[in-house]
Amino acid sequence: MADTEFDIIVYGATGYTGRLVAEHFVREYGAAADGPKWAMAGRSMDKLEAVRDEIGAPASTPLVVADADDPASLDTMCARTKVVLSTVGPYQLYGDALVAACVKSGTDYADLCGEPGWMREQIDLHHEAAKQSGSRICFSSGFDSIPFDLGVLMLQQEAVKRHGSPAPRVKGRVRAMQGTFSGGTAASLTATMKNAAKNPGIIKVLNDPFGLTPGFTGPDQPSGMMPHYEDELGKWAAPFIMATINTKNVHRTNFLRGHPYGEDFRYDEMMLTSPGEAGKAAADAVVSMLKNPFGAKPPKPGEGPTKEERENGFYDVLFVGEWENGERLHYAVKGKYDPGYGSTSRMLAETGMGLLESDAEGGVGTPGSFLGEALVTRLQERAELTFAVEQ
Repeated sequence: MADTEFDIIVYGATGYTGRLVAEHFVREYGAAADGPKWAMAGRSMDKLEAVRDEIGAPASTPLVVADADDPASLDTMCARTKVVLSTVGPYQLYGDALVAACVKSGTDYADLCGEPGWMREQIDLHHEAAKQSGSRICFSSGFDSIPFDLGVLMLQQEAVKRHGSPAPRVKGRVRAMQGTFSGGTAASLTATMKNAAKNPGIIKVLNDPFGLTPGFTGPDQPSGMMPHYEDELGKWAAPFIMATINTKNVHRTNFLRGHPYGEDFRYDEMMLTSPGEAGKAAADAVVSMLKNPFGAKPPKPGEGPTKEERENGFYDVLFVGEWENGERLHYAVKGKYDPGYGSTSRMLAETGMGLLESDAEGGVGTPGSFLGEALVTRLQERAELTFAVEQ
């Protein structure tokens, strides 16, 4: 798009996660002459000024007042920048006008959305228009679903190099993770369930692994909902709460890239516990927990862990590619910091930086479809993720 006043605007910078995204730009790019021209946006100028000073951003950091309830302010904001990074969710409540404004102005957009019903609505509404305007609308640019989306992408590229073909079956297995659910995640799930009660059509999207690939339905997929023992890995596998959104994004990346994983590709995600009876008991406990994942007191939007808790968090995800002849390929994605906040904020920021450099065509896509290996490089250099073959 044409030159704009800013390269990137962090929208929602006064919220818990938005503040962390802004901190990433201060820490990684500061006032470097060759860094991005970035700004902080939110509803209150007073709060923006306070957060700017608290995070040590330069006093010259531009501040933009914009409000989801004021579409004109969103139009103005989008016209001033190449990329908008939004942390203002639940997106099904606060995202419609901003996505529409970005599509209209040809502005790129990335968020942390894990709300597949809303995402499908935006695909149906805006994909063709975004292709025309050049706007790249990039959902799920945090822990859901970047490590999984890009982990599968990188495994499949390695599979072709080593075996001459993509793996027709890939298992995503969370080996270890320390961190907390975000208040935004809890609010998004609550909003999704309320919306589904009013609009039963959303249930079909939620239950369909190909709910984000309109016009294409692949083979039956493993459900990932039944605990079982995995002989090769020597551990019990339990359902993984984020699989519902991650698997859909993995299939959308495959769809948008022209099915490099194959049209017969099968994928699921689970989390590993331990061997023996203790592992089985833990896997069964996960099934019970999924009925009420946030407990009696779910976190509220704007709440989050302490800096120490964020820095002590981590995650380790293994991807296992399998072929019918028995061949296997293991690929791992690991990240420092707690997945829901510390790592997610870094991933969103670097997705924005990647979009600045991308020449991908417009549309409603995924980090894997728009950015692929280029984003992997950025995340390893700037966000302390690692991507590597294990065997």
